[in-house]
Amino acid sequence: MTLRTRTPWLLLLPSIVLLLALFGWPLVQAVLQAFRDDHGVTTGNFSRLFHDPYFLPALRNTLLLIVIVVPIQLVLAVAMTLLVQARPRFLAGHFYLWCLPLAISELAAGLVWLSVFGNRGYLNSLLVRLGLSHDGVQWLGYQHTWTMLLAVVIAEVWRATSLVFVIVVAGVQLIPRDYDEAAQVFGANLWQRLRHVTLPLLAPSLQVALILRTILALQAFAVAQALTGRDFPLLVGETYQWYSNLQNPAVASAVSLVVLAISLITAVLYLRTVRSPEQAG
Repeated sequence: MTLRTRTPWLLLLPSIVLLLALFGWPLVQAVLQAFRDDHGVTTGNFSRLFHDPYFLPALRNTLLLIVIVVPIQLVLAVAMTLLVQARPRFLAGHFYLWCLPLAISELAAGLVWLSVFGNRGYLNSLLVRLGLSHDGVQWLGYQHTWTMLLAVVIAEVWRATSLVFVIVVAGVQLIPRDYDEAAQVFGANLWQRLRHVTLPLLAPSLQVALILRTILALQAFAVAQALTGRDFPLLVGETYQWYSNLQNPAVASAVSLVVLAISLITAVLYLRTVRSPEQAG
């Protein structure tokens, strides 16, 4: 191997070592721990996990969160991007205002929305003041699963839509304006230009946004923990419960592998379905 052929690998070596140290080795350890116990190789950790009464609700809630939150955030991000393209007054102010939630931690965002949805929160105070409720609504009561889901969805949409927005804006900037102008010349309206010009050319950015946002939605924990505790369980929350509270790292590793499997499946799904015209051809 000549120096010229070795140079790319030498340049990539620090990144490869870093990825192996931060992701590869922990992944190997998680797999080994999930399939081991004191007696050797076993699937008992997964059996214990699947029979846990919190696992199926956590899986259901996590998938519901992905199915609801990700499409809403994608639609909002595209709409916000189109508004940015229209160059309204105070454009910089709009952009920074929409990106502000990126600077707020998950736990802080959860506490902000707890002050809204709590039993004595701002929303119940408003309902009582308007005469729409006598004592308010228990939005976060354990018996009200759908209102807890609604609260977590609103908090997640508010907190993380800006991430998708930044990715979509960056993707739109790479699309030559000639395509959109040519479509206007041929009489295409806004919806036709969006459907047949902007979105197909935006597919690579949408792939990145969908994969990244789905993975982050799978990792949602602090917002739901601040709002609902374990009354609205999520998969990553169960990982925390098994590792810290129940002192069982093996089952916690099994939960993390379930999260990894869902992440890989959704990533492959996005790569196969969301394609640019060049990829589709």
